Amino acid sequence: MKARERKRAKMVEKYAAKREALKASGDWNALQKLPVNGSKVRMHNRCLLTGRPKGYIRLFGISRNTFRALALEGKIPGVTKSSW
Repeated sequence: MKARERKRAKMVEKYAAKREALKASGDWNALQKLPVNGSKVRMHNRCLLTGRPKGYIRLFGISRNTFRALALEGKIPGVTKSSW
């Protein structure tokens, strides 16, 4: 799944300019002939380390489980476990 998302990201980057130009000109038939995975909305946020699709924290780019493990180990600067 991680490889599939990387492949989609490359394809989105490759066709971004062409898609914008076709949208601006209103050529919807040519737009439909482009690869489906070239569309930005097909992207899904995944954890950079584990590939987990759910519980994604955008600020850090990792899932909540990975975030917690790294925070407890002290590997994320400025993040500490709170207690009261």
